[in-house]
Amino acid sequence: MKGEQSTDSSKMNPPLTEDQIIAAAVGQPQVLNSTIYLAPYNPAWPSLYTQLETNIRETLGNKLLLIEHVGSTSVPGLSAKPIIDMVLAVADSADESAYVQPLEKKGYTLRVREPDWYEHRLLKPPDIDGNLHVFSAGCEEINQMLLFRNWLRSHPEDRLLYENTKRRLAAQTWKYTQNYANAKSAIVREILARARSHQTQ
Repeated sequence: MKGEQSTDSSKMNPPLTEDQIIAAAVGQPQVLNSTIYLAPYNPAWPSLYTQLETNIRETLGNKLLLIEHVGSTSVPGLSAKPIIDMVLAVADSADESAYVQPLEKKGYTLRVREPDWYEHRLLKPPDIDGNLHVFSAGCEEINQMLLFRNWLRSHPEDRLLYENTKRRLAAQTWKYTQNYANAKSAIVREILARARSHQTQ
């Protein structure tokens, strides 16, 4: 769902309500009612991503138009929930038969469907803890996710700011993980504003 991956400040929506979280979930949303565990950066995360990417490429073939490692596990040195976030571009993310069904045959599970937010879909892989975010090719959200990742990779001061903010928020108790993600929106907007400003210079 939206959150760390919802990085477009021009389309930043208010935090999702509980009803919206439930509506977007395919099946029952998982209730957390706890703090968030942030693991120290693990050098194995890129190789886990590579395993997932290889499997997805083999499954989708030429239906896969782009796939990238995103989120905190894609930023060396950044602590993160030990969940590999990926972004996948297909021709039309609303056409679930083109990619959801082949992935489900490989054990992936569709967990989130958000037709009102870029036709976003989220699938969970079977063997490695990950989130596969799916958008249509050319979706502006993909560019924002990559911009945010690349900026944190090359700007240690903002990487530290982001990590400190995450640690403070992760220590709080959240009903849903999405609530924690919502709470990070302000710092994501702040950092992205700097990244965009740098792009236009």
